[in-house]
Formats: sequence, structure tokens, C-alpha cells
Amino acid sequence: MSAATLRRDVAAAKRVVVKVGSSSLTTAQGGLDEARVRALVDVLAAARERGSEIVLVSSGAIAAGLAPLGLRRRPRALAPQQAAASVGQGILVHRYTEELARHGIIAGQVLLTVDDVTRRSHYRNAFQTFAKLLELGVLPIVNENDTVATTEIRFGDNDRLAALVAHLVRADLLVLLSDVEGLYDRDPAKPDAVLISEVDANGELAALTIGKTGSAGVGSGGMLTKVEAAKIATGAGIPVVLAHAERAFEALEGEPVGTLFRVTGQRRPTRLLWLAHATEPKGSLTLDAGAVRAVVERGASLLAAGITGCAGAFEAGDPVDLVTTDGVPIARGLVNFDAAELPALLGRTSQELKHALGAAYEREVVHRDDLVVL
Repeated sequence: MSAATLRRDVAAAKRVVVKVGSSSLTTAQGGLDEARVRALVDVLAAARERGSEIVLVSSGAIAAGLAPLGLRRRPRALAPQQAAASVGQGILVHRYTEELARHGIIAGQVLLTVDDVTRRSHYRNAFQTFAKLLELGVLPIVNENDTVATTEIRFGDNDRLAALVAHLVRADLLVLLSDVEGLYDRDPAKPDAVLISEVDANGELAALTIGKTGSAGVGSGGMLTKVEAAKIATGAGIPVVLAHAERAFEALEGEPVGTLFRVTGQRRPTRLLWLAHATEPKGSLTLDAGAVRAVVERGASLLAAGITGCAGAFEAGDPVDLVTTDGVPIARGLVNFDAAELPALLGRTSQELKHALGAAYEREVVHRDDLVVL
């Protein structure tokens, strides 16, 4: 499919998730820039007029809370971040609500943590909420629940959350708005940097050297998290456009601005997206060559017979990395045994384990349905 055709598909997207970063919404001093918020809302309203459903994932709560609290920069410690988020979230949503009201659009606030878009019990409730809001013509405004989040507050300036939300709401397109024009082949501050207009596949992404370029002071993300978000979305069948916030209208119109990431895969269970992109492994299991081939090439479950070692302090149900004898991660999965149990099982067949320890130990160490190849 040609780039021009893809851009036309972008313009025709029925359901669009738009993510905007803190630096695109705030002043250098940390307060909300009302003109920028108004300009963004005008663009989103125009897209709705053309028939698109819009879900906005907006950073900026912490940044919006800095000035009222007399803070000059985003604090490093968790408690003041949460305090700033508590103050700033109301300011942010109030501003959006007022600006959307000019267009006769009702705003709906949705505060999420990663669990809400990945855990099955939470996922269903979140999906139903979004579905009803969109059915009623509401424009959902999503942010991480920074006031109570812990590790989630450092999740990547909402970039990866936006990709997971795009998967959750079954979006046709994800648009990442930033303070840079798109993805460059090197640091965009360098005079010879070239904008990459299109990325074809994950192989191209993997080959790029991505630095943490982006604004300092008010945001927490950078190009690294945007590329990660693009990998998540495109791997789930959702194209991605990365563009400067000031080019949001052109990006949604399908004009050749920013960087277009082509789809690299098909929609897959959200649990596997969470496992691959939103978990920290609690340990690792070392596989022999046969087990590596079985997991990667045949999509098989991992049995104790193919494991030569384990490391970490994990419990049954925790995510662990599956690594080669050289320590290279090739997959991640949810382990069915505690770390204390595994050493006695390694290298033994299921039949041996059944006879020696009972039927409960005949099961897989990591089931194929709880495993994703990295």
C-alpha cells in the first residue's frame, strides 16, 4: 500500500485516540497555556465534525499543578508529584471542559492506571465505560491516575498508556502529538538530522538509535517512549502518526506531516500486550536450545525439562523473562510455580514430576496462553 493511500486511510479513521504531552500544553513556567489548549480542542472538534470519534489521552496534570503550588520544575519525589497531580488534574479537565463547550461537546474524565486497560476484570469495565461515553457523544479525556499511582506515574508520559487505550477502544488510528516534528534518524538538535516520514516495520524501529529527546522540565517522556508506543499499537494492527502538536490538524487530515508508522501485526489479546510492554519481570528462566526453539518457532508451552536454571524472587503468577543460555530474553510469561519450588523441577519430564511429586506438578511451567515472544 502506498504512503498516499495510507495517509488517506488516516484521514478516514472512524475512531481515533489522540495523545498530547505536557510540553505541548504548558508554558515554560509550568502553567497551562490556554491558547494551546484552545487550539488543540478546535482541531479535535473539527475531526468530530468530519465524523470521527475522538478519545483524548492528555498529559499535563502534574505540569498544570506546578505553578499553583509554587513549584518551578517537575519534582523528582513521588509525593510532590502526586500533590501536583491532585491540584493540576482539576485545572486541566476544567480547561478542556470549557473549551469543548464552545463546540457543544461534553467532556468526560477517565482516570486510569495500567491495570485498568490490561487486567481482565478492569478491562471489561473500562471498555464498557468508553463505549457508552462515545455512544452518548462524549469526548473522553484520559489521564493516568497520577494522584494514587506509584510505578505507573513513571510509565512514560502516557505514551504507552495511549497505545493500550487505542487497543482497548478498538481504535483505527493513534496520533501522538509532541514538541518535535516526528522521528528523526538522529538527535533532531543536530543540523544534519533527517525527518523519517514513514516507518515500515519493527525491524526499522529496532535498527534506530533512539535517544530520550524531548522537552525537559514539565514532561516525563521522550522519543523512546513514543517509539515504544508505536510498537505496541502497530503490533496490534493500529497505524500511528507522530507529529508536532502545532500540526495536529494536518496530521488528522492525512497530510504528509510527521512520521507514519505502518501496521506490523494484528490485534491480539490485551493480556499479551500487557505482558510484553507493561510489566517488569520478577526473575528469569534459562532455557536450553531445544526449549528456545519450541517456544519461539512452535509456539509451545515451557516445560520443566527444557529449563536449566532460574533466578529472581518470584511467585506463581508473576511475569518472568525466558532467556537463552547467553542471557538473551526471547520471551516473557506468567510462571506457574514459585521460585523456591522450581530448582527441584528443572530438567525433569512431566511424567517424572508426576510420579515423584504428584499430578499437581505435571503442568507447564509457563503455559503458551500466558507467554509472549519478545
